[in-house]
Amino acid sequence: MTLTAALFVGGESRRMGTDKATLSWQGEPLWARQCRQLRELQPDALWISARTRPPWCPADIEVVLDSSPSRGPLSGLAAALARVQTTHLLALAIDLPHMNAPHLRKLFQSTRPRHGVIPVNGNYFETLCAIYPAEAAAAANELLAGDDASLQHLARILIRQGLLHTYAPDPGEAFLYQNLNTPAEFNAEMQRTQNGAEPDGESD
Repeated sequence: MTLTAALFVGGESRRMGTDKATLSWQGEPLWARQCRQLRELQPDALWISARTRPPWCPADIEVVLDSSPSRGPLSGLAAALARVQTTHLLALAIDLPHMNAPHLRKLFQSTRPRHGVIPVNGNYFETLCAIYPAEAAAAANELLAGDDASLQHLARILIRQGLLHTYAPDPGEAFLYQNLNTPAEFNAEMQRTQNGAEPDGESD
């Protein structure tokens, strides 16, 4: 099986008030950290998914622009799935600073041809830390043309179609899926990690 990794940075960051990708996390911008984690997987291709090309984007990384109409992250995922030439697409959100390559590799190892994996916390699907088979493109395009652009809806469709299975993070992995949406959340988590209070579980 082959893998394309796509970093999703197209959110408007309204609650954060600034581009999340440029926030500094442990001495490097979030975009650089996330790209480093994805490069460690040695994917066949590495993309940035965005509405427009970000000014910080390295010249050697291809930017896949959102599909029209603009329907939030579904537009980015549909565009990436439409372009993918590998058997699977890894979608990773910019705002998961604890996520790391070993855990992503573990997820990829649980996939198989025509079948991907999506982590689930309770009833919430981690749609932007999931690995989709290329065959998911049809469902994404169909949903994009309809009235419900929810990635949660897409996840349920793909599970019913047998294209995804769920993965429940164990207690030591739950922190990897912590996303940061406000300056207060970001600063508090940065302070906690700088004080050495790293949660138990996988780390870099």
